[in-house]
Amino acid sequence: SGQGNSEKIVINCGGIRHETYRSTLKTLPGTRLSWLTEPDAYSNFDYDPKSDEFFFDRHPATFAFILNYYRTGKLHCPNDVCGPLFEEELAFWGIDETDVEACCWMNYRQHRDAEEALDSFETPEPDAPEDDPALTGGADGDLKRLCMQEDGRRATWWEVWQPKMWALFEDPYSSKYARYVAFGSLFFILLSISTFCLETHEAFNTIYNKTENVTNVYEVVTDGWLTYVEGVCVIWFTIEVMLRVIFCPDKAEFFRSALNIIDFVAIVPFYLEVALSGLSSKTAKDVLSFLRVVRFVRILRIFKLTRHFVGLRVLGHTLRASTNEFLLLIIFLALGVLIFATMIYYAERIGADPDDPTAAAHTNFKNIPIGFWWAVVTMTTLGYGDMYPETWSGMLVGALCALAGVLTIAMPVPVIVNNFGMYYSLAMAKQKLPKKRNKHIPRAPQPGSPNYCNMMGTGDCPLAQEEIIEINRAGEIKPLDGNF
Repeated sequence: SGQGNSEKIVINCGGIRHETYRSTLKTLPGTRLSWLTEPDAYSNFDYDPKSDEFFFDRHPATFAFILNYYRTGKLHCPNDVCGPLFEEELAFWGIDETDVEACCWMNYRQHRDAEEALDSFETPEPDAPEDDPALTGGADGDLKRLCMQEDGRRATWWEVWQPKMWALFEDPYSSKYARYVAFGSLFFILLSISTFCLETHEAFNTIYNKTENVTNVYEVVTDGWLTYVEGVCVIWFTIEVMLRVIFCPDKAEFFRSALNIIDFVAIVPFYLEVALSGLSSKTAKDVLSFLRVVRFVRILRIFKLTRHFVGLRVLGHTLRASTNEFLLLIIFLALGVLIFATMIYYAERIGADPDDPTAAAHTNFKNIPIGFWWAVVTMTTLGYGDMYPETWSGMLVGALCALAGVLTIAMPVPVIVNNFGMYYSLAMAKQKLPKKRNKHIPRAPQPGSPNYCNMMGTGDCPLAQEEIIEINRAGEIKPLDGNF
């Protein structure tokens, strides 16, 4: 080229022309753009001698940010481009993602972090239609119809039914029968919780006056039909848990799940209670009275609803992702409670009666620990009114406490709300995303492609590692050509 030795260089990225100095591109050696300044760049890249420009068929909007990094030494991210897309562009141009500036890092990472945390919200595979060729014809269809494995041997009963039964109880979207099972489970959960609440109502409890050793003993007995209803629910939960344990593909993972542990804990007290109710020994009665107190674990069944409602699963993810914000909230609250409980204790003693040695006869704030409760209630803007300041100095401290509480709680809460909003929108998107029949897969990079470095036998391309990362990320691990 006649302009080959010019200080300026023209790069056409996706149809948008960019003009810069060769010295600018040399500021980051070892990157793809820095090689454009090499003498053999015209043969290794897609160069048009007529317009004297290098062409790259890449995302044009992000290239401006890449080029600006060479000019200013600061790598910023576009707000309107998804983080994973910008990550792929950085890998192509050979720039390390850790060079992204702190102000843009959260924007760059948030999509990928959310994707990693929301793996459990993947849309289930849809049912195969009736006329699916895999079911109606071909070798695979014949094998499925005959319950044969790929190697020709007959599949065992376990291999055929284990995945079906597991899906029936684990994935409500897998089939119409799984939906029925999910509705049944939901019905028994709600029935069990309703029974648990009704058992405490006086209308369903009878008080018997018994005489033991010339002493009147009052015994409260719950109506029998409520126990039978709870028994039916427990039988359903037991069958459900046993089948889930039997057909679970990974037993160790099954017992590590908190929801599965709740399943066991919620049904064990009922069986122990039934077993001990027939015994009359004092020890049995003591254990029985303890088990009646432990009945509250049955309310944990409400957490089983997370299997059926996406919103509850999102809430769980949000709580886990917002641990730092909750910790911050607790620290803020603890500091405020300590400061204002101490202040109200001393403020209430101003102007006390001289004849009162403790200076506490006219106030509820007898000591600082009692003031902790008042400070918590005031800072959370709850205000039960069971304790309140009665002196002008105490009222001033109370007003400051209420204002500080509003500001303290208002600061971390929006971050938690934003987390929930982001997780919920992504979960809904994954639930509603239509299943693509033919996903577009770009053509694999060809040896000698203009967008890829072809050193013509002069050694390995320094960008080979970046290309490996890019291909691995796409899930297509291919051996690189010898020319790379």
